[in-house]
Amino acid sequence: MKPIQLAVFDIAGTTVEDDGNVAESFISAFRQFNISITKESAVRVMGYRKKEAIRILLDEFNITIQGDEHELVERVHDRFIQQMIHFYQTTTRLKPLPGAESLFAWLQSKNIKVALNTGFVKAITNEILTRLGWDDNADINAVISSDEVQNGRPYPDMIMALMQQTGVADPEQVLKIGDTLVDIQEGRNARCGLVIGVTTGANTREELAAQTPDRVIGSLDELPFILMQTNIAV
Repeated sequence: MKPIQLAVFDIAGTTVEDDGNVAESFISAFRQFNISITKESAVRVMGYRKKEAIRILLDEFNITIQGDEHELVERVHDRFIQQMIHFYQTTTRLKPLPGAESLFAWLQSKNIKVALNTGFVKAITNEILTRLGWDDNADINAVISSDEVQNGRPYPDMIMALMQQTGVADPEQVLKIGDTLVDIQEGRNARCGLVIGVTTGANTREELAAQTPDRVIGSLDELPFILMQTNIAV
């Protein structure tokens, strides 16, 4: 394998603790329009651009819409954004997952750039970064949200944009790590040299493994050993 030059991390559930609040906000946003979805279904669409996730769930539950479907998607999405911004502005539970910040520093010490990407829109992402102090973190080289590219996950647009921003030309020198099925699909579609699932968020080890990532890990603490073991971090 080629040496890794760029590590792209998901945010909620991968580098930032998510104890179900994202799925809960998603369910609540639907409920306010008298639409019931299950927690299992909400979890399955974590990682997607949220407008796309809403459309997927409307189809899954065969929800008949009287009027404009596009308008309903926009209204549910707007309510979700409002709830998530309020949550991240007020919660006392927002914190990095164990090992995230030390891992960013370790990667930088190995001349590996660090980037974050997310299915959230930029307005939500900014609240998270500000609360954590990651908007001014020298160990994070670039951040991108799903509304800053033409296509969200599983398309490779966000990874390709981050590569351009950080000056990395070869996708085989990119590591993608995330906690959702669509994170793994995104990494594969971008032709990343190393695609890793982590069980700290939405999906189980078995669910992640079914998407055939290169590795599935239980915590971010395992990543340095993998990189050193495979001689792609020196």
